[in-house]
Amino acid sequence: MIVTDTALPGVKLIEPKVFGDDRGFFLESWNARAFAEAGIDERFVQDNHSRSARNVLRGLHYQIVEPQGKLVRVVDGAVFDVAVDVRRSSPHFGKWVGYELSAANKRMLWVPPGFAHGFVVLSDTADFLYKCTTLYAPAHERSIAWNDPAIGIDWPLDGATPLLSGKDAAAVTLAEAEVFA
Repeated sequence: MIVTDTALPGVKLIEPKVFGDDRGFFLESWNARAFAEAGIDERFVQDNHSRSARNVLRGLHYQIVEPQGKLVRVVDGAVFDVAVDVRRSSPHFGKWVGYELSAANKRMLWVPPGFAHGFVVLSDTADFLYKCTTLYAPAHERSIAWNDPAIGIDWPLDGATPLLSGKDAAAVTLAEAEVFA
């Protein structure tokens, strides 16, 4: 696999080795030894699978207590996936990176604890898989507004209005958010 460090230290773009022929393909989506050698030495305790329609925007989410690291990938469709540094002591606080993840490119993104995460669906539908390092703790979940101008994410919406959950529509700005020290 090819692991690329991003502009946000700790966030990594992963391109698995894909073995394909006219019958289909095979790839390792998780191998503890290989990922540890790449700097992702984690124990995952929960897997999630979401399906969303075009222009659904989920995020920006994180857990302030029991923060989650997330290894994410798309198995059907395509998304624009984003990580935002929400560690106030970080020199990268409020900065973001975004990448297209799709069933076609088979890329994964490692979003470590201390980062907010979100995505918007670029295809008619997308099936999105998350491997998480801690269990979901709804009492500790926080959301930052997807369109906070202080962060300035360049979402590829092509003029469309994103489809948001009630929770995401009510999310606060980074300046108002409870963040990590």
